[in-house]
Amino acid sequence: MPPLNLKERAEKTAREIQKIIASSTDETSEKVAASIEAAIINALVEERQRCASVAFHCCSEDQDKAHKVAEEIRLVKSLLITNLSSMR
Repeated sequence: MPPLNLKERAEKTAREIQKIIASSTDETSEKVAASIEAAIINALVEERQRCASVAFHCCSEDQDKAHKVAEEIRLVKSLLITNLSSMR
């Protein structure tokens, strides 16, 4: 299955938010924020995986370089998730 583009991700998240709002409770804003955060994290993780895969295939003749690029991408992902989580 091909990755979702940003418009598809936004539409999916909008549908999730509409469901949350329809069942409006005191926790609605927290659920909406969590839904948006999850959508952003999922998009970033999928793109990170795609970038790592492309880097690995492009550098297949130089495995050391491919592993260094993949490790750098993993580090950026980890820092990004930490930053997003601290925004809660």
